[in-house]
Amino acid sequence: MRLEQLFEFATALKSSISISIQSLLTLIEKQRPGLAKTLEYSHRPLPEQFSELGIRQIELDLFADPQGGLYAEPRGNKIATSLRFPLGPNHDPVGLLRQPGFKVMHVQDIGFRSTVLTFVAGLRQVRDWSAQHPRHFPICILIDLKDEMIAPLFTKPIPFGAQELDAVEAEILTVFKREQILKPDDIRGKFSTLPEALARRGWPCLDAVRGKVLFALDNDGTVRDLYLKDHPALLGRLMFVSAEESEPAAVWMKVNGPVGGFDRIQKLVRAGFIVRTPTDGDTLQARTNNPTQPERAFASGAQFLSTDYPEPIPAFSNYRVRFDGGIVVRNNPVNGNPALNRRDLEK
Repeated sequence: MRLEQLFEFATALKSSISISIQSLLTLIEKQRPGLAKTLEYSHRPLPEQFSELGIRQIELDLFADPQGGLYAEPRGNKIATSLRFPLGPNHDPVGLLRQPGFKVMHVQDIGFRSTVLTFVAGLRQVRDWSAQHPRHFPICILIDLKDEMIAPLFTKPIPFGAQELDAVEAEILTVFKREQILKPDDIRGKFSTLPEALARRGWPCLDAVRGKVLFALDNDGTVRDLYLKDHPALLGRLMFVSAEESEPAAVWMKVNGPVGGFDRIQKLVRAGFIVRTPTDGDTLQARTNNPTQPERAFASGAQFLSTDYPEPIPAFSNYRVRFDGGIVVRNNPVNGNPALNRRDLEK
Protein backbone atom coordinates (compact mmCIF):
# COMPACT_ATOMS: atom_id res chain seq x y z
CA MET A 1 0.00 0.00 0.00
CA ARG A 2 1.34 3.45 -0.92
CA LEU A 3 1.76 6.37 1.48
CA GLU A 4 -0.90 8.51 -0.18
CA GLN A 5 -3.49 5.81 0.59
CA LEU A 6 -2.90 6.02 4.33
CA PHE A 7 -4.27 8.36 6.91
CA GLU A 8 -3.10 9.42 10.37
CA PHE A 9 -3.15 12.33 12.74
CA ALA A 10 -0.57 14.49 14.39
CA THR A 11 0.12 17.23 16.88
CA ALA A 12 2.35 20.22 16.72
CA LEU A 13 5.19 20.55 19.20
CA LYS A 14 4.56 23.99 20.58
CA SER A 15 5.68 25.41 23.86
CA SER A 16 3.90 25.06 27.14
CA ILE A 17 3.25 28.74 27.65
CA SER A 18 4.10 29.29 31.28
CA ILE A 19 6.31 31.54 33.35
CA SER A 20 4.20 30.19 35.75
CA ILE A 21 1.35 29.50 33.32
CA GLN A 22 -1.10 31.87 34.94
CA SER A 23 1.47 34.63 35.23
CA LEU A 24 2.27 34.53 31.54
CA LEU A 25 -1.35 34.31 30.45
CA THR A 26 -2.10 37.36 32.56
CA LEU A 27 0.85 39.20 31.04
CA ILE A 28 -0.17 38.30 27.47
CA GLU A 29 -3.76 39.36 28.08
CA LYS A 30 -2.58 42.75 29.31
CA GLN A 31 -0.47 43.28 26.19
CA ARG A 32 -2.78 41.81 23.56
CA PRO A 33 -6.34 41.16 24.75
CA GLY A 34 -7.78 37.91 23.45
CA LEU A 35 -4.44 36.34 22.52
CA ALA A 36 -3.99 34.36 25.73
CA LYS A 37 -7.01 32.18 25.02
CA THR A 38 -5.52 31.01 21.74
CA LEU A 39 -2.36 29.75 23.49
CA GLU A 40 -3.80 27.63 26.29
CA TYR A 41 -2.45 24.25 25.30
CA SER A 42 0.73 22.26 25.70
CA HIS A 43 2.09 18.90 24.58
CA ARG A 44 3.83 15.94 26.10
CA PRO A 45 7.51 15.21 25.44
CA LEU A 46 8.10 13.82 21.97
CA PRO A 47 8.71 10.16 22.90
CA GLU A 48 5.43 10.13 24.84
CA GLN A 49 3.59 11.67 21.90
CA PHE A 50 4.87 8.90 19.66
CA SER A 51 4.37 5.98 22.04
CA GLU A 52 1.35 6.97 24.11
CA LEU A 53 -0.67 9.04 21.65
CA GLY A 54 0.29 7.57 18.27
CA ILE A 55 1.51 10.88 16.89
CA ARG A 56 3.34 10.65 13.57
CA GLN A 57 3.66 14.34 12.73
CA ILE A 58 5.11 17.09 14.86
CA GLU A 59 5.66 20.79 14.29
CA LEU A 60 8.87 22.51 15.32
CA ASP A 61 8.85 26.32 15.40
CA LEU A 62 12.43 27.44 14.75
CA PHE A 63 14.23 30.70 15.51
CA ALA A 64 17.70 31.30 14.11
CA ASP A 65 20.42 31.90 16.70
CA PRO A 66 23.80 31.28 15.03
CA GLN A 67 25.86 32.91 17.78
CA GLY A 68 23.86 31.56 20.70
CA GLY A 69 22.32 33.42 23.61
CA LEU A 70 19.81 35.57 21.70
CA TYR A 71 16.89 33.97 23.56
CA ALA A 72 18.72 32.90 26.73
CA GLU A 73 17.07 35.57 28.91
CA PRO A 74 13.42 35.83 27.83
CA ARG A 75 12.10 39.35 28.14
CA GLY A 76 8.78 37.96 29.30
CA ASN A 77 10.55 36.93 32.50
CA LYS A 78 11.83 40.47 33.03
CA ILE A 79 8.41 41.99 32.45
CA ALA A 80 6.80 39.45 34.77
CA THR A 81 9.36 40.23 37.47
CA SER A 82 8.64 43.94 37.19
CA LEU A 83 4.95 43.16 37.72
CA ARG A 84 5.81 40.88 40.67
CA PHE A 85 4.52 37.74 38.94
CA PRO A 86 6.08 34.42 40.01
CA LEU A 87 8.50 33.04 37.42
CA GLY A 88 8.28 29.30 38.06
CA PRO A 89 11.21 26.88 37.61
CA ASN A 90 14.25 27.62 35.46
CA HIS A 91 13.34 26.59 31.91
CA ASP A 92 16.98 26.14 30.80
CA PRO A 93 19.02 24.82 33.74
CA VAL A 94 21.95 23.58 31.61
CA GLY A 95 22.22 26.62 29.34
CA LEU A 96 21.16 25.12 26.00
CA LEU A 97 19.85 28.49 24.85
CA ARG A 98 23.34 29.98 25.13
CA GLN A 99 24.69 27.55 22.54
CA PRO A 100 24.67 28.36 18.80
CA GLY A 101 21.92 26.81 16.71
CA PHE A 102 18.20 26.92 16.04
CA LYS A 103 15.90 27.30 19.04
CA VAL A 104 12.41 25.82 19.41
CA MET A 105 9.77 28.27 20.69
CA HIS A 106 6.22 29.16 19.81
CA VAL A 107 6.65 32.89 20.44
CA GLN A 108 9.92 34.54 21.43
CA ASP A 109 10.18 35.80 25.02
CA ILE A 110 6.75 34.49 26.09
CA GLY A 111 6.17 31.05 24.52
CA PHE A 112 9.57 29.62 25.38
CA ARG A 113 8.93 26.63 27.67
CA SER A 114 9.15 24.01 24.94
CA THR A 115 9.63 20.36 25.81
CA VAL A 116 12.81 20.63 23.72
CA LEU A 117 14.71 23.90 23.55
CA THR A 118 16.86 23.28 20.48
CA PHE A 119 16.25 21.86 17.04
CA VAL A 120 19.07 19.34 17.38
CA ALA A 121 17.77 18.11 20.74
CA GLY A 122 14.31 17.55 19.25
CA LEU A 123 15.72 15.72 16.24
CA ARG A 124 17.78 13.47 18.48
CA GLN A 125 14.65 12.49 20.40
CA VAL A 126 12.91 11.60 17.14
CA ARG A 127 15.95 9.65 15.91
CA ASP A 128 16.33 7.69 19.13
CA TRP A 129 12.63 6.78 19.31
CA SER A 130 12.68 5.79 15.64
CA ALA A 131 15.65 3.48 16.20
CA GLN A 132 13.69 1.70 18.93
CA HIS A 133 10.58 1.37 16.71
CA PRO A 134 11.98 0.64 13.23
CA ARG A 135 8.64 -0.28 11.62
CA HIS A 136 6.87 2.96 12.40
CA PHE A 137 4.95 4.98 9.82
CA PRO A 138 7.19 7.79 8.49
CA ILE A 139 7.25 10.67 10.95
CA CYS A 140 6.57 14.03 9.31
CA ILE A 141 8.47 16.91 10.90
CA LEU A 142 6.79 20.16 9.95
CA ILE A 143 9.22 23.08 10.14
CA ASP A 144 7.86 26.58 10.79
CA LEU A 145 10.64 29.17 10.45
CA LYS A 146 9.87 32.23 12.54
CA ASP A 147 11.34 35.71 12.24
CA GLU A 148 8.39 37.97 13.00
CA MET A 149 8.91 40.95 15.28
CA ILE A 150 5.81 40.87 17.49
CA ALA A 151 6.29 44.05 19.56
CA PRO A 152 9.03 46.63 20.29
CA LEU A 153 9.62 45.19 23.77
CA PHE A 154 10.45 41.72 22.48
CA THR A 155 13.57 40.23 20.92
CA LYS A 156 14.01 40.96 17.23
CA PRO A 157 14.48 37.61 15.44
CA ILE A 158 17.12 36.97 12.80
CA PRO A 159 15.52 36.91 9.32
CA PHE A 160 15.62 33.67 7.34
CA GLY A 161 17.75 34.09 4.26
CA ALA A 162 19.62 31.61 2.08
CA GLN A 163 22.32 31.09 4.71
CA GLU A 164 19.79 30.28 7.44
CA LEU A 165 17.89 27.88 5.17
CA ASP A 166 21.07 25.99 4.39
CA ALA A 167 21.86 25.92 8.10
CA VAL A 168 18.50 24.23 8.83
CA GLU A 169 19.47 21.42 6.47
CA ALA A 170 22.96 21.27 7.95
CA GLU A 171 21.55 20.75 11.45
CA ILE A 172 19.23 18.02 10.17
CA LEU A 173 22.21 16.18 8.73
CA THR A 174 24.09 16.33 12.04
CA VAL A 175 21.40 14.00 13.41
CA PHE A 176 19.97 12.01 10.49
CA LYS A 177 21.77 10.31 7.63
CA ARG A 178 20.37 11.08 4.19
CA GLU A 179 19.16 7.52 3.78
CA GLN A 180 17.05 7.89 6.92
CA ILE A 181 15.11 10.76 5.34
CA LEU A 182 12.32 10.47 2.76
CA LYS A 183 13.34 13.28 0.41
CA PRO A 184 11.85 14.99 -2.66
CA ASP A 185 14.59 13.34 -4.75
CA ASP A 186 13.31 9.93 -3.63
CA ILE A 187 9.86 10.74 -5.02
CA ARG A 188 11.06 12.38 -8.26
CA GLY A 189 13.35 9.57 -9.35
CA LYS A 190 14.13 9.89 -13.07
CA PHE A 191 11.31 12.35 -13.76
CA SER A 192 11.84 16.08 -14.19
CA THR A 193 9.07 17.28 -11.87
CA LEU A 194 7.36 15.95 -8.78
CA PRO A 195 3.81 16.07 -10.24
CA GLU A 196 5.06 14.01 -13.19
CA ALA A 197 6.53 11.48 -10.78
CA LEU A 198 3.22 11.28 -8.93
CA ALA A 199 1.28 10.73 -12.14
CA ARG A 200 3.68 8.10 -13.47
CA ARG A 201 4.77 6.29 -10.32
CA GLY A 202 3.22 7.71 -7.15
CA TRP A 203 4.57 7.69 -3.61
CA PRO A 204 6.55 4.66 -2.42
CA CYS A 205 4.89 1.75 -0.68
CA LEU A 206 4.72 1.90 3.10
CA ASP A 207 7.04 -1.04 3.69
CA ALA A 208 9.77 0.71 1.69
CA VAL A 209 9.82 3.75 3.98
CA ARG A 210 9.01 2.41 7.43
CA GLY A 211 11.26 3.89 10.08
CA LYS A 212 12.06 7.02 8.08
CA VAL A 213 11.35 10.69 8.68
CA LEU A 214 10.30 13.37 6.22
CA PHE A 215 10.59 17.12 6.58
CA ALA A 216 8.10 19.69 5.29
CA LEU A 217 8.47 23.47 5.27
CA ASP A 218 5.39 25.19 6.66
CA ASN A 219 6.38 28.63 5.35
CA ASP A 220 4.93 30.08 2.18
CA GLY A 221 5.88 33.18 0.21
CA THR A 222 9.37 34.61 0.25
CA VAL A 223 10.94 31.96 2.47
CA ARG A 224 9.57 29.08 0.40
CA ASP A 225 10.58 30.76 -2.85
CA LEU A 226 14.10 31.30 -1.53
CA TYR A 227 14.29 27.64 -0.50
CA LEU A 228 13.32 26.66 -4.06
CA LYS A 229 15.79 29.05 -5.73
CA ASP A 230 18.45 27.15 -7.71
CA HIS A 231 16.75 23.87 -6.72
CA PRO A 232 14.20 23.16 -9.47
CA ALA A 233 11.55 20.72 -8.32
CA LEU A 234 13.40 20.65 -4.94
CA LEU A 235 16.41 18.96 -6.51
CA GLY A 236 18.87 18.17 -3.72
CA ARG A 237 16.70 19.63 -0.98
CA LEU A 238 15.70 17.78 2.20
CA MET A 239 12.31 19.37 2.84
CA PHE A 240 9.05 19.27 0.93
CA VAL A 241 7.17 22.53 0.36
CA SER A 242 3.53 23.36 -0.25
CA ALA A 243 3.06 24.57 -3.82
CA GLU A 244 0.25 24.79 -6.36
CA GLU A 245 -0.32 21.41 -7.98
CA SER A 246 0.89 22.66 -11.37
CA GLU A 247 4.30 23.71 -10.02
CA PRO A 248 7.36 21.44 -10.43
CA ALA A 249 7.84 21.15 -6.64
CA ALA A 250 4.25 20.10 -5.86
CA VAL A 251 3.90 16.76 -4.10
CA TRP A 252 3.07 17.58 -0.45
CA MET A 253 0.36 20.15 0.31
CA LYS A 254 -1.09 21.99 3.26
CA VAL A 255 -4.71 23.10 3.21
CA ASN A 256 -5.46 25.05 6.38
CA GLY A 257 -9.21 24.55 6.44
CA PRO A 258 -10.89 21.15 6.03
CA VAL A 259 -14.37 22.66 6.06
CA GLY A 260 -14.01 25.33 3.36
CA GLY A 261 -11.24 23.37 1.66
CA PHE A 262 -12.96 19.98 1.78
CA ASP A 263 -13.49 19.58 -1.98
CA ARG A 264 -9.98 20.81 -2.76
CA ILE A 265 -8.44 18.31 -0.32
CA GLN A 266 -10.35 15.42 -1.86
CA LYS A 267 -9.30 16.50 -5.35
CA LEU A 268 -5.64 16.65 -4.31
CA VAL A 269 -5.77 13.28 -2.57
CA ARG A 270 -7.34 11.63 -5.61
CA ALA A 271 -4.54 13.12 -7.73
CA GLY A 272 -1.93 11.45 -5.51
CA PHE A 273 -0.78 14.39 -3.41
CA ILE A 274 -0.22 14.07 0.33
CA VAL A 275 -2.14 16.73 2.26
CA ARG A 276 -1.87 18.11 5.76
CA THR A 277 -4.85 19.89 7.35
CA PRO A 278 -5.69 20.98 10.92
CA THR A 279 -8.60 19.64 12.95
CA ASP A 280 -8.65 22.63 15.30
CA GLY A 281 -7.08 26.00 15.94
CA ASP A 282 -6.79 28.75 18.53
CA THR A 283 -8.46 26.48 21.14
CA LEU A 284 -11.91 27.19 19.66
CA GLN A 285 -13.01 23.61 19.00
CA ALA A 286 -11.80 22.42 22.39
CA ARG A 287 -13.59 25.18 24.29
CA THR A 288 -16.90 24.51 22.54
CA ASN A 289 -16.47 20.74 22.07
CA ASN A 290 -17.32 21.31 18.41
CA PRO A 291 -16.61 18.23 16.24
CA THR A 292 -17.40 19.82 12.86
CA GLN A 293 -13.84 20.58 11.76
CA PRO A 294 -12.29 17.27 12.84
CA GLU A 295 -15.14 15.30 11.28
CA ARG A 296 -14.64 17.06 7.96
CA ALA A 297 -10.89 16.61 8.23
CA PHE A 298 -11.32 12.87 8.82
CA ALA A 299 -13.64 12.54 5.83
CA SER A 300 -11.50 14.71 3.54
CA GLY A 301 -8.80 12.08 3.07
CA ALA A 302 -5.97 14.43 4.11
CA GLN A 303 -3.19 12.07 5.15
CA PHE A 304 -1.82 14.15 8.04
CA LEU A 305 -4.24 15.73 10.49
CA SER A 306 -2.79 18.23 12.96
CA THR A 307 -4.39 18.71 16.35
CA ASP A 308 -3.50 20.39 19.61
CA TYR A 309 -5.80 17.97 21.46
CA PRO A 310 -4.90 14.30 21.11
CA GLU A 311 -6.17 14.19 24.68
CA PRO A 312 -8.73 16.50 26.27
CA ILE A 313 -8.28 19.47 28.57
CA PRO A 314 -11.04 18.86 31.14
CA ALA A 315 -11.30 22.56 31.99
CA PHE A 316 -12.46 23.14 28.40
CA SER A 317 -14.48 20.05 27.43
CA ASN A 318 -14.10 16.40 26.47
CA TYR A 319 -12.87 17.40 23.00
CA ARG A 320 -10.07 15.26 21.62
CA VAL A 321 -8.94 14.03 18.21
CA ARG A 322 -8.07 10.34 18.06
CA PHE A 323 -8.91 7.36 15.89
CA ASP A 324 -11.24 4.82 17.46
CA GLY A 325 -9.61 1.80 19.05
CA GLY A 326 -6.20 3.39 19.44
CA ILE A 327 -5.42 3.06 15.72
CA VAL A 328 -2.31 4.99 14.67
CA VAL A 329 -2.59 4.76 10.85
CA ARG A 330 -5.83 3.87 9.11
CA ASN A 331 -7.02 3.27 5.58
CA ASN A 332 -7.65 6.44 3.61
CA PRO A 333 -11.41 7.02 3.09
CA VAL A 334 -10.87 8.62 -0.33
CA ASN A 335 -8.32 6.50 -2.19
CA GLY A 336 -7.58 3.56 0.09
CA ASN A 337 -8.55 -0.11 -0.12
CA PRO A 338 -11.88 -0.66 1.72
CA ALA A 339 -10.79 -4.18 2.59
CA LEU A 340 -8.29 -2.61 5.01
CA ASN A 341 -10.84 -0.57 6.94
CA ARG A 342 -10.70 -0.87 10.74
CA ARG A 343 -7.10 -2.11 10.64
CA ASP A 344 -4.10 -0.31 12.12
CA LEU A 345 -1.81 -0.14 9.12
CA GLU A 346 1.28 0.71 11.11
CA LYS A 347 1.30 -2.85 12.45
